[in-house]
Amino acid sequence: MIPDNNCIRVGKQAPNFSAIAVYDQEFKTIELSNYLGKYVILLFYPLDFTFVCPTELIAFSNFYTEIEKLNAEVLGISVDSEYSHLAWLQTDRDSGGLGDLSYPLISDLTKKISLSYNVLTEDGKALRGLFIIDREGIIQYSLVNNLDFGRSVDETLRILKAIQYVQSHPDEVCPANWQPGDPTIVSNPKQAKDYFRSI
Repeated sequence: MIPDNNCIRVGKQAPNFSAIAVYDQEFKTIELSNYLGKYVILLFYPLDFTFVCPTELIAFSNFYTEIEKLNAEVLGISVDSEYSHLAWLQTDRDSGGLGDLSYPLISDLTKKISLSYNVLTEDGKALRGLFIIDREGIIQYSLVNNLDFGRSVDETLRILKAIQYVQSHPDEVCPANWQPGDPTIVSNPKQAKDYFRSI
Protein backbone atom coordinates (compact mmCIF):
# COMPACT_ATOMS: atom_id res chain seq x y z
CA MET A 1 0.00 0.00 0.00
CA ILE A 2 1.56 3.26 -1.15
CA PRO A 3 0.23 6.71 -0.26
CA ASP A 4 -1.37 8.70 -3.06
CA ASN A 5 1.17 11.46 -2.54
CA ASN A 6 4.87 10.87 -3.03
CA CYS A 7 6.09 13.74 -0.86
CA ILE A 8 7.33 11.58 2.04
CA ARG A 9 11.01 12.12 1.45
CA VAL A 10 14.07 13.80 2.86
CA GLY A 11 13.81 17.58 2.82
CA LYS A 12 10.02 17.57 3.19
CA GLN A 13 7.82 18.23 6.21
CA ALA A 14 7.27 15.15 8.33
CA PRO A 15 3.60 14.11 8.36
CA ASN A 16 2.10 15.12 11.69
CA PHE A 17 0.11 12.63 13.75
CA SER A 18 -1.64 12.29 17.08
CA ALA A 19 -1.91 8.85 18.66
CA ILE A 20 -2.04 6.93 21.93
CA ALA A 21 1.29 5.81 23.34
CA VAL A 22 2.55 3.94 26.37
CA TYR A 23 5.19 5.66 28.45
CA ASP A 24 6.19 4.95 32.04
CA GLN A 25 3.42 2.32 32.25
CA GLU A 26 0.71 4.85 31.40
CA PHE A 27 -1.31 5.77 28.32
CA LYS A 28 -0.77 9.23 26.92
CA THR A 29 -1.48 11.09 23.70
CA ILE A 30 1.54 11.87 21.57
CA GLU A 31 1.46 14.53 18.86
CA LEU A 32 4.51 14.88 16.65
CA SER A 33 4.11 18.65 16.32
CA ASN A 34 4.61 18.99 20.08
CA TYR A 35 8.26 18.02 19.51
CA LEU A 36 9.08 21.03 17.33
CA GLY A 37 12.30 22.55 18.65
CA LYS A 38 13.80 19.09 19.19
CA TYR A 39 15.16 16.44 16.89
CA VAL A 40 13.05 13.28 16.69
CA ILE A 41 14.19 9.76 15.88
CA LEU A 42 11.00 8.11 14.63
CA LEU A 43 11.46 4.37 14.88
CA PHE A 44 8.93 2.14 13.09
CA TYR A 45 9.09 -1.59 13.81
CA PRO A 46 6.96 -4.53 12.60
CA LEU A 47 5.22 -6.02 15.64
CA ASP A 48 5.34 -6.47 19.40
CA PHE A 49 6.46 -9.83 20.84
CA THR A 50 8.79 -10.59 17.93
CA PHE A 51 12.53 -11.32 17.79
CA VAL A 52 14.60 -8.53 16.24
CA CYS A 53 12.33 -5.72 17.49
CA PRO A 54 13.20 -5.94 21.21
CA THR A 55 16.92 -5.84 20.42
CA GLU A 56 16.46 -2.57 18.54
CA LEU A 57 14.09 -0.90 20.99
CA ILE A 58 16.23 -1.82 24.00
CA ALA A 59 19.40 -0.66 22.21
CA PHE A 60 17.91 2.78 21.57
CA SER A 61 16.73 2.93 25.18
CA ASN A 62 20.23 2.08 26.39
CA PHE A 63 21.58 5.09 24.47
CA TYR A 64 18.73 7.39 25.44
CA THR A 65 20.85 9.58 27.75
CA GLU A 66 23.26 10.32 24.91
CA ILE A 67 20.35 10.95 22.53
CA GLU A 68 18.72 13.31 25.01
CA LYS A 69 21.98 15.29 25.34
CA LEU A 70 21.73 15.93 21.59
CA ASN A 71 18.34 17.64 22.06
CA ALA A 72 16.64 14.61 20.52
CA GLU A 73 13.79 12.29 21.43
CA VAL A 74 12.96 8.75 20.34
CA LEU A 75 9.45 7.64 19.41
CA GLY A 76 8.86 3.94 18.77
CA ILE A 77 5.83 3.00 16.69
CA SER A 78 4.13 -0.13 15.40
CA VAL A 79 0.68 -1.24 14.28
CA ASP A 80 -0.03 -2.91 17.63
CA SER A 81 -2.52 -1.57 20.18
CA GLU A 82 -1.48 0.36 23.25
CA TYR A 83 -2.58 -2.66 25.32
CA SER A 84 -0.16 -4.90 23.45
CA HIS A 85 2.59 -2.32 24.01
CA LEU A 86 1.82 -2.24 27.72
CA ALA A 87 1.89 -6.02 28.01
CA TRP A 88 5.22 -6.18 26.17
CA LEU A 89 6.72 -3.48 28.40
CA GLN A 90 5.56 -5.45 31.44
CA THR A 91 7.30 -8.61 30.19
CA ASP A 92 10.84 -9.28 31.47
CA ARG A 93 13.66 -8.90 29.00
CA ASP A 94 14.82 -12.44 29.77
CA SER A 95 11.51 -13.61 28.31
CA GLY A 96 11.70 -11.47 25.16
CA GLY A 97 9.96 -8.45 26.70
CA LEU A 98 11.08 -4.85 26.84
CA GLY A 99 10.98 -4.06 30.53
CA ASP A 100 11.14 -0.30 31.05
CA LEU A 101 11.99 1.87 28.04
CA SER A 102 13.17 5.47 28.22
CA TYR A 103 10.81 6.66 25.47
CA PRO A 104 7.18 6.17 24.37
CA LEU A 105 5.79 3.36 22.22
CA ILE A 106 3.05 4.64 19.94
CA SER A 107 0.06 2.60 18.78
CA ASP A 108 -0.69 2.83 15.06
CA LEU A 109 -3.60 0.40 15.17
CA THR A 110 -5.34 2.20 12.29
CA LYS A 111 -2.08 1.96 10.27
CA LYS A 112 -2.55 5.53 9.07
CA ILE A 113 0.82 6.70 10.39
CA SER A 114 2.74 3.82 8.83
CA LEU A 115 0.92 4.46 5.56
CA SER A 116 1.68 8.18 5.67
CA TYR A 117 5.40 7.42 6.08
CA ASN A 118 5.24 4.81 3.31
CA VAL A 119 6.49 1.93 5.49
CA LEU A 120 3.33 -0.20 5.59
CA THR A 121 3.69 -3.65 4.01
CA GLU A 122 0.96 -5.34 2.00
CA ASP A 123 0.21 -7.66 4.91
CA GLY A 124 -0.24 -4.76 7.32
CA LYS A 125 3.05 -4.59 9.24
CA ALA A 126 5.47 -1.68 9.39
CA LEU A 127 8.89 -2.04 7.82
CA ARG A 128 11.87 -1.00 9.94
CA GLY A 129 11.66 2.67 8.98
CA LEU A 130 13.88 5.16 10.77
CA PHE A 131 13.39 8.89 10.21
CA ILE A 132 15.39 11.71 11.76
CA ILE A 133 13.26 14.84 11.89
CA ASP A 134 14.87 18.16 12.68
CA ARG A 135 13.76 20.98 14.98
CA GLU A 136 11.66 22.52 12.21
CA GLY A 137 9.80 19.26 11.54
CA ILE A 138 11.73 18.50 8.33
CA ILE A 139 12.81 14.94 7.52
CA GLN A 140 16.60 15.00 7.29
CA TYR A 141 17.29 11.27 7.14
CA SER A 142 15.34 8.21 6.08
CA LEU A 143 16.33 4.55 6.30
CA VAL A 144 14.06 1.57 5.70
CA ASN A 145 15.18 -1.99 6.40
CA ASN A 146 13.27 -5.13 5.52
CA LEU A 147 11.83 -7.13 8.41
CA ASP A 148 14.61 -9.59 9.19
CA PHE A 149 17.54 -7.38 10.16
CA GLY A 150 17.98 -4.59 12.65
CA ARG A 151 19.36 -1.07 12.57
CA SER A 152 22.46 0.47 14.12
CA VAL A 153 22.17 2.89 17.02
CA ASP A 154 25.79 3.98 16.48
CA GLU A 155 25.10 4.91 12.86
CA THR A 156 21.90 6.72 13.83
CA LEU A 157 23.84 8.81 16.37
CA ARG A 158 26.59 9.51 13.82
CA ILE A 159 24.02 10.76 11.30
CA LEU A 160 22.22 12.85 13.93
CA LYS A 161 25.51 14.52 14.89
CA ALA A 162 26.32 15.15 11.22
CA ILE A 163 22.88 16.73 10.65
CA GLN A 164 23.37 18.98 13.64
CA TYR A 165 26.88 19.92 12.53
CA VAL A 166 25.94 20.97 9.01
CA GLN A 167 22.87 22.84 10.27
CA SER A 168 25.10 24.89 12.56
CA HIS A 169 27.88 25.22 9.90
CA PRO A 170 25.92 25.90 6.69
CA ASP A 171 29.07 26.39 4.56
CA GLU A 172 30.41 22.92 5.38
CA VAL A 173 29.47 19.35 4.46
CA CYS A 174 30.42 16.06 6.07
CA PRO A 175 32.30 13.44 4.03
CA ALA A 176 31.86 9.66 4.18
CA ASN A 177 32.28 8.09 7.62
CA TRP A 178 32.54 11.53 9.25
CA GLN A 179 32.71 11.58 13.03
CA PRO A 180 32.64 14.64 15.30
CA GLY A 181 36.11 16.20 15.29
CA ASP A 182 36.95 14.92 11.79
CA PRO A 183 37.69 17.39 8.97
CA THR A 184 34.75 18.63 6.93
CA ILE A 185 34.56 19.99 3.40
CA VAL A 186 33.87 23.65 2.68
CA SER A 187 31.18 23.61 0.01
CA ASN A 188 33.11 25.85 -2.35
CA PRO A 189 34.99 24.49 -5.41
CA LYS A 190 38.31 26.14 -4.50
CA GLN A 191 38.22 25.62 -0.73
CA ALA A 192 37.04 22.03 -1.09
CA LYS A 193 40.44 21.20 -2.61
CA ASP A 194 42.01 21.75 0.81
CA TYR A 195 40.12 18.72 2.08
CA PHE A 196 40.86 16.56 -0.97
CA ARG A 197 44.56 17.39 -0.78
CA SER A 198 44.58 16.32 2.87
CA ILE A 199 43.40 12.81 2.05
